[in-house]
Amino acid sequence: MLTAVVTRVGEAFTVHLSTVPPTTPPAQETTTTNANTTLSTDGVVAKDGTATATKDTAAPGPNPIVPELKEVVWGAGAFIVFALIMRYLAFPRLKRGMDARYSGIRADHEQADATRIAAKTDVAAYQSQLAAAKAEAAATVDVARQQLEAKRTERIAAANAEIATMRAAAAADNDAARAAVQGQIQGAVADVSSNAITLAVGKAPDTAVVSRVVDEVMSAGANR
Repeated sequence: MLTAVVTRVGEAFTVHLSTVPPTTPPAQETTTTNANTTLSTDGVVAKDGTATATKDTAAPGPNPIVPELKEVVWGAGAFIVFALIMRYLAFPRLKRGMDARYSGIRADHEQADATRIAAKTDVAAYQSQLAAAKAEAAATVDVARQQLEAKRTERIAAANAEIATMRAAAAADNDAARAAVQGQIQGAVADVSSNAITLAVGKAPDTAVVSRVVDEVMSAGANR
């Protein structure tokens, strides 16, 4: 017959199963105890030493694989409570946080797009103003160049006119001086010629004839 041997060491109990020849009929319980054991309704519980009991009187131990009902109930209850907390407390807060973050990111993107568009608009306006300023500057330079060219032409014309006037005056002065000098020279030459003729001929020549001859000779020399 299979018997259980329970050994107590301090507060720990050790159960050993062993085969012991039956000493009583199967319908009766056989228990071997010593003076230091106590018999209970579930079987023999050893206080000191070793006690033996039959297989029928030994209480079966718990199954290490199958959980107890209270453990299943507590686990299911905890899971349900956790699921309810996640569904009605944590998830709404998480969703609100995610929505707020998404809204913030979307607002930042929209602001960045608006800033980029504004920057492009400002750049286009600046380039347009720059082109207009360049065109205006070029037109101003052209006008100034034309004005300077007109003033230069006017001044050159005035200078040429003044130079022409001065040349004409100088030429007139030269002609007058030349005429004056020529008259003096003709007179001197006429006098010298008259004296020479008088000395040569012994008679004074006609003054008008001498002057006419001298004038013809000098005019012919000047034309050459």
